Amino acid sequence: MYPHADAPPGGPPDDADATIRQLYSGHAKALHGYVIRFCPDSANADDIVQETFIRAWRHLPKLTADSRPVRPWLFRVARNLLIDADRAARSRPAGAQAQPADDARDDSALDQVLDRQLVSTAVRQLSPGHRTVLVATFYHGNTPATVARELGIPRGTARSRLHYALHELRQQLQEMTRPRAS
Repeated sequence: MYPHADAPPGGPPDDADATIRQLYSGHAKALHGYVIRFCPDSANADDIVQETFIRAWRHLPKLTADSRPVRPWLFRVARNLLIDADRAARSRPAGAQAQPADDARDDSALDQVLDRQLVSTAVRQLSPGHRTVLVATFYHGNTPATVARELGIPRGTARSRLHYALHELRQQLQEMTRPRAS
């Protein structure tokens, strides 16, 4: 086990805990203010500051060996970590932004595509007369009277074709979506 619960192997002895806490309380706010200007978000800035203090803790005997100020060393380490993070980000290929887990479960776009495919297949199976009246009415927004006038057929014929087209379409969609017995 480590001498200190959070200490990695090769870290400073236990009396360093108070020293690193003192360094943190004296420099963390200023260091975070410096780092946040170069980070895309607060979480990345927090990570850089944390890593800076981990490195300070590992090098504590050297940092406290003389009377030189520690703050310039902390800022230099943070600057180097920022440079490393920037280089790593630029070396990775640009990819899609990560989406929250809730969005990953949202299948509405997929459902819409599948629904359109089912409807399209069912419409193609209608007779040409029924399909023409249905498409002109629902996809083009015409009334059955306008469709009748455009096709040169009686209004009653346009209405009955629309009625039978919808009936047939409904049956086909029910068949397509009915679970099949294995």
